[in-house]
Amino acid sequence: MIDLNQFEILCSVHDGAVAYTTVKENPYFVEKTFNELLLMGLLVNEEMVQITQKGIEALEPYRVKRAIFLVCGFGSRLVPVTLSTPKPLIQVNGNRLIDRLIDAVIDAGIEEVVIVRGYLKDSFEALRVKYPQIRFIDNDGYNKANNISSAYLIRDILDNALVLESDLLLYNSKIIRKYEYRSMYMGIPMAESDDWILETEGDLIVDIGITGTNTNQMVGISYWNQDDAKTLSKTSNVHLNLKMESNYIGMKLHCVIIAKNTRYICAKLHSKILLKLIHLLEVVRN
Repeated sequence: MIDLNQFEILCSVHDGAVAYTTVKENPYFVEKTFNELLLMGLLVNEEMVQITQKGIEALEPYRVKRAIFLVCGFGSRLVPVTLSTPKPLIQVNGNRLIDRLIDAVIDAGIEEVVIVRGYLKDSFEALRVKYPQIRFIDNDGYNKANNISSAYLIRDILDNALVLESDLLLYNSKIIRKYEYRSMYMGIPMAESDDWILETEGDLIVDIGITGTNTNQMVGISYWNQDDAKTLSKTSNVHLNLKMESNYIGMKLHCVIIAKNTRYICAKLHSKILLKLIHLLEVVRN
């Protein structure tokens, strides 16, 4: 079992060998943790710092098993365009919105892709040309309960799953990772927001709301480890849309803060609070 700091360093090195001087001088790579990984045989330092086979095996329990896309909604804000085209299939700069997200998932090494579809569901068959591995789940009750009913349909495949709303314009694909340490919901730090927000104590989500200052705006990307997925699957009204109710409060669900102008993916230890920062992201909810 590795701790969060060890996990983050292994993930970073796994993405490509780095010079030891880079690791040592980087303020987010704690030398103590680095040396622990060397002693454990999870890293080697032979001119370049590299992850060992043992290190790759240590990351395996944290592998994201699948990505689940929720695409059922009508997209009323984009009428009349969405009268004939579901919002995730709308093209922006020549690419469909959902393509950017699926490409990021595949590039990260997440092999299983599931799409929960509802409105104009047959339109999504066009995705099979580019992504033949896609599996569809049909939500025929999307117009009655939207994401609540979608989440119920996926309750048995939530373990180690990344769940994404599909109306996000993704500019930084690096936030989608092959491994995740713990269940989380992503948020963007904002001086002021009139959208849905995550209220936190440290990195733990304690409440949700609408509008706020010095807060974290919800993004629509979450990850569920095996234990939390099992807890969620036990309730009949489970869903993943924090906008609509607060089933997660008290569940030790962590808020992954997406910080602009943060240079490194890291785990920063502050007192007893762990805050994971993800670098250089811009996401637009459409």
